[in-house]
Amino acid sequence: MSKLVLIDGNAILHRAYHALPPLTTKRGEPINAVYGLVSMLLRIIQELKPTHIAVAFDRKEPTFRQKEFAGYQAQRPPMEDNLSSQFEKAKATLNAFGIPVYELAGYEADDIIGTLSNKVLSSGIQNVIIVTGDRDILQLVNGNVKVYLPVKGLSEGKVFGIEEVVEKMGVKPSQIPDYKALVGDQSDNYKGVSGIGPKTAMKLIEEYGSFEAIYRNLNSLPKQTKERLESGKSGGEMSLKLAEIVRDIPIEADFEKMNKWSVDSKQVLDLFTQFGFKTLTNRVKEVGKMIVSENQMKLI
Repeated sequence: MSKLVLIDGNAILHRAYHALPPLTTKRGEPINAVYGLVSMLLRIIQELKPTHIAVAFDRKEPTFRQKEFAGYQAQRPPMEDNLSSQFEKAKATLNAFGIPVYELAGYEADDIIGTLSNKVLSSGIQNVIIVTGDRDILQLVNGNVKVYLPVKGLSEGKVFGIEEVVEKMGVKPSQIPDYKALVGDQSDNYKGVSGIGPKTAMKLIEEYGSFEAIYRNLNSLPKQTKERLESGKSGGEMSLKLAEIVRDIPIEADFEKMNKWSVDSKQVLDLFTQFGFKTLTNRVKEVGKMIVSENQMKLI
């Protein structure tokens, strides 16, 4: 059965950088985030057994969300130099693995993943698993798309289907943008509708189904709730636009290329020698042998 794993490169590199102790190459260049990305990738290959893999990255240019709302993520500190300097090495590593990298100015990695997972419907690939540390992407979960979230550093993860999302978030995956339109998102720095908290938001979404449907039924709501929604409508509409992952950005998906990856190629081994990845060199060789053995078993 074909399975596509889509990795949020920014989210995993950030998580790896903060989860692992400092590590440098022979030249003294920081490399711990790349080490963590590779470790995560190898574990994903062993656990999830994908046939196709691709990685999405943010770009430095302002996104459409930042253009719409100047305060979007404005409270976040600049990326540390010791992390930002590892992105090109991470992309070089993925290239050595034969894993395609996707990025597009004006959009976030989430939008790229949303679009690629949407295009899968016409590719013949049966299942998609998104690997990220960002819960925003849970809104993409459906019958064919699941999300793998690390839950303990880089060593443990959990796969979220529809039931797991509802249990964690209190709403269906497709309703997450509606929920965030009401309560906002502190990490992305938008406030939603002032005075509407999580419990009220969940109750409203459960009863009416969506942000727009709630506003069509304002006259059915208690006076105080109605007034808060009326006065906070513009903020809620902006928050909804910021929260929704775009699934139709102008990017081409090469699913055949996503199926051409290899973990123990000469390019990988040469690059790991350059980085000083002795332990990971042994791991990629072991995983390579495992893949060959599993493929041979399928032919029997």
